Amino acid sequence: QPLGLPFPLAPTLAALCRRFLESPTAHATIDTWASELAMSRRTFTRTFARETGISFSVWRQRACLLAAVPRLSSGEPITIVALDLGYDSVSAFTTMFKRMLGTPPRSYLAG
Repeated sequence: QPLGLPFPLAPTLAALCRRFLESPTAHATIDTWASELAMSRRTFTRTFARETGISFSVWRQRACLLAAVPRLSSGEPITIVALDLGYDSVSAFTTMFKRMLGTPPRSYLAG
């Protein structure tokens, strides 16, 4: 399945997204981002969805996948990639990967 990552047009939100892509982590939260943008949680959630067309959690997961797939394709172990991206376990990463792409990492890479 193809991966796409919609990007917001709002300059401050776009800057935060660019910074996230430099070091993606599964631990990024709505509350932290909302605080950085001086927004309420609700305002941030609505703004993010309006700007990108998807929820923050889906965007964060896609961003993590976009960082993970090239690393996995180059032969890096799933454990290292999962932990580097802030997942608490390989199974948590694999569950997210399968939910987003329809197949676990090993099967995805074999295909």
